[in-house]
Amino acid sequence: MNFIQAIWHKISIRFRSQFPALAAKMPALLALIRIDKPVGIYLLLWPTIGALWIAAEGIPPFALLFIFLFGTAIMRSAGCCVNDFADRKIDGMVSRTQQRPLATGALSRLDAIVCFLVLSLLGFTLVLFTNQKTVLLSLVAIVIIAIYPFMKRFTSLPQVILGIAFSWGILMAFTAATESIPQAAYLLFIANCIWTVAYDTQYAMVDREFDIEIGVKSTAILFGDGDKVIIGCLQFMFVAAMWLAGRQFEMGMFYYLGLLAASVLLIYQQYLIKDRLPGLCFKAFLNNNWVGAVIFAGVVLSYL
Repeated sequence: MNFIQAIWHKISIRFRSQFPALAAKMPALLALIRIDKPVGIYLLLWPTIGALWIAAEGIPPFALLFIFLFGTAIMRSAGCCVNDFADRKIDGMVSRTQQRPLATGALSRLDAIVCFLVLSLLGFTLVLFTNQKTVLLSLVAIVIIAIYPFMKRFTSLPQVILGIAFSWGILMAFTAATESIPQAAYLLFIANCIWTVAYDTQYAMVDREFDIEIGVKSTAILFGDGDKVIIGCLQFMFVAAMWLAGRQFEMGMFYYLGLLAASVLLIYQQYLIKDRLPGLCFKAFLNNNWVGAVIFAGVVLSYL
């Protein structure tokens, strides 16, 4: 460990000496891409890698697994860049986001755009090692990622756009593995869109009072007092769609056990949000990482 630390120390010194301006901004850049808050990566990763497993009918080729693992992480970070670019002024008005680097002035909007472009280029480069259909889908994905943060100004359903963005990798996984998208894959896509709307509504419930005050739109505001019931309905629809997809793909027993475990977690989330307390709503949102994880585990075990 001391040897590794020594090497890293030398690299850091060399980097700071060669690129002093970039080195000075590095802590803020890492905060911009939420490197310390990986839950967004997990929520994007589990359904995408699960779809890749299903498309490959087992362990996918290492090259594809590498591309989708790193591509997912990179594009989630790219999304954070354009999100903070769009919300610089809004973030400064909300207590939970006041310390984001663009809100504090640690980074400029130009920094965020450059970071978004660099990360998008890296993600696109990875996709170039797949096939034409996947490359074309990746271009659409970049557009969806870029427009999502602005939707909260124009529609009360920005979570639907996020759902499409967070589910697009499912379609790409199938084209990368099989060069086609079977009808059952669209069930996975729709299910994931529904799930995303449910958990991002929980997330929006945390900031609902601030959002109403500053005029930002969300499903949490749109649903009003019906938020808990509608989230419950969305969660039921998600599990039902995943069950139907499992039937179409002829998944094994472990897949359905994963769905059962996910259902228990979703019921627990309903308990957490029952009083609409912001801290517990955020805890319910974070719990969705485990929903994705147990379903993914069920997919993997079904093919063993």
